[in-house]
Amino acid sequence: MKLWNPGGFLKKKGLPAYMTENLTEELIRLENLVKIYDTGAIKVLGLKKINLTIRRGEFVAIMGQSGSGKSTLMNILGCLDRPTMGHYYLDGMDTASLTPNQLSEVRNRKIGFVFQSFNLIPRTSALRNVELPMTYAHQLSKKERRDRAMMLLERVGLGERYLHMPNELSGGQRQRVAIARALSNEPPLILADEPTGNLDTASSVEIMELFSKLHEEGATVVLVTHEEDIAAFTQRIIRFRDGQIISDERNGGKSTCS
Repeated sequence: MKLWNPGGFLKKKGLPAYMTENLTEELIRLENLVKIYDTGAIKVLGLKKINLTIRRGEFVAIMGQSGSGKSTLMNILGCLDRPTMGHYYLDGMDTASLTPNQLSEVRNRKIGFVFQSFNLIPRTSALRNVELPMTYAHQLSKKERRDRAMMLLERVGLGERYLHMPNELSGGQRQRVAIARALSNEPPLILADEPTGNLDTASSVEIMELFSKLHEEGATVVLVTHEEDIAAFTQRIIRFRDGQIISDERNGGKSTCS
């Protein structure tokens, strides 16, 4: 069984129309997207008229120095923040038209998040951490959730550690649990924010090989990184500076993280 198998487990019927209509090969489309932060005393321009398209199945790295706008972009892509102006279309939906409750549902069903700090729930088993997004989606029975969580943990090499708590796992193992959790609702988009930032070199290679496998199976993966060796795993590198895209290049997609 594939690690990423959209539609192969979850029941798709019963989803609201805004979640399923107007699907296109363009999974992400940004049109003249602007983000302004109003601090009261001054206004800071975080993103400046960004136009960007990411197609289904792409493996993309977003790079840039601190303050370049890459984290602001990721927050908007993850529906954690809204643009000040412009449009963000995700899976055919104009997210600007969605209510806060609808955005929450989009995050749960359409986006799998992987964070630098793992964001696992302490004192909760690896199995339960992976099950939680499925619980919120209300689509599977308890047995189905457990079966899928076990399958995902086995696919990331942690089948024997499903009852372990996060503090009983290494950093690389915790990130594997986080990846399994991100895949639990079969989302079309995987967003990874510095996923190797807290890992040693060997663990970083293992995690990036997992992402590469997901990409080979057809997943769309967008990750933020400041490390050239990590970005070298991807097929496309988009670089930001001062809230703007300064380059967008195809990449070979191989690295040894030496």
